[in-house]
Amino acid sequence: MKYSFSSAKIEEAFDLKDVDARLGLLTLRELIFDTAAENPAVGRVEEALRWGQPAYLTSDSKSGSTLRLGVPKGAKFAMFVHCQSRLIPEYLMTFPAWDRVEGTRAVLFDHPDEVEPIRHGWLIKRALTYHIREAIAG
Repeated sequence: MKYSFSSAKIEEAFDLKDVDARLGLLTLRELIFDTAAENPAVGRVEEALRWGQPAYLTSDSKSGSTLRLGVPKGAKFAMFVHCQSRLIPEYLMTFPAWDRVEGTRAVLFDHPDEVEPIRHGWLIKRALTYHIREAIAG
């Protein structure tokens, strides 16, 4: 594993019986950290638990909107964004008909191979820099 967990409780959140869900969530987790490392404005990404799910915050730089990883009802695993942001609508305009989404809050997955670094990395980068972009647009 490339990135160690920030706590045992967070590591436990990835301890799922469904192997595809576990591998998919770990793949998304690594993509979040890799994407943040490529963007100096993001700074350190804090890994925490929100609603019992792993969450990724830009607490130091305050550059981004929180990303969460979890297991929704309609798929094996998902990446969640703030539902009142424009992240999912922008994602769907850029990559129409590529993924299943749940409203304006999540991209849904059924297999780890569905995680695509370019497409989903784009969404992660947009989330991690959301407040920077909002300040420029505002």
